[in-house]
Amino acid sequence: MPAPFSAAALSPALKAEILAEALPYIRRFSDKTIVIKYGGNAMTDGHLKDCFARDVVLLKLVGLNPVVVHGGGPQIESLLSKVGKKGEFVQGMRVTDAETMDMVEMVLGGQVNKEIVNLINQHGGKAIGLTGKDASFIRAKKLLIQKKDAPQGDLVDIGQVGEITRIDPSPIALLDQGDFIPVIAPIGVGESGETYNINADVVAGKLAEILKAEKLVLLTNTPGVLDKAGKLLTGLTPRQIDDLVADGTLSGGMLPKIASALDAARNGVQSVHIIDGRVEHCLLLEILTDHGVGTMIKSR
Repeated sequence: MPAPFSAAALSPALKAEILAEALPYIRRFSDKTIVIKYGGNAMTDGHLKDCFARDVVLLKLVGLNPVVVHGGGPQIESLLSKVGKKGEFVQGMRVTDAETMDMVEMVLGGQVNKEIVNLINQHGGKAIGLTGKDASFIRAKKLLIQKKDAPQGDLVDIGQVGEITRIDPSPIALLDQGDFIPVIAPIGVGESGETYNINADVVAGKLAEILKAEKLVLLTNTPGVLDKAGKLLTGLTPRQIDDLVADGTLSGGMLPKIASALDAARNGVQSVHIIDGRVEHCLLLEILTDHGVGTMIKSR
């Protein structure tokens, strides 16, 4: 990890130039909703956590409406290992039995969510934490996964993992109107009150669609979408993404991320950004400057 960046090292003239570069983007995205999926190293490195919180607060202060959806994979793995359980994944989705669901809800809805809320508030924001169970605003049903290379209908039950059936945007709209920053843990609720673990990328993508967001930004532990040679692909269309999945370039844990990105791009979100969360102030670089730090997927 490079040494933390210091704004004090910049000359006043360069600082003014940076601010001037941001102005057209601030105008363009004023009062627009930006859904941000927060995960990876940016959630575990202390300096990067500070950078993320500052970025979110600044975006709100200059007139954008950031909505944060967070993961918590490393924190969940840490708790599972303490009780002797090993995490298991099928096509990028965590297998979630009843005991694991209790721990997932405790980590995501309690520990991680409140830490993010507190950090944003410490930096001058007004964040409020939610799970999809609050006001039942994320409704879900059990997700059954199609086995790879198996006949159609040969499905795998991976426990209390949810598929979104409906999102009620009104709680988020109320928070935005009050200048609050929503911070959402990806937990949904079934018709009979069942609790479901939902992939955070999926929640962020569907929420971006429902809120008619200008942008969906997904933080990762990679520079973005890479080709087979490891080269960053900075601009992609849905058709090009389909080709990368078909030839095996994209696989594993990247699949839910890519699927949610494609759905969002095809359903009204103007642009989707898969960016390197290990880069300091990656949100500001991607949204408010000419120089991005990842891959942008346009709707066409």
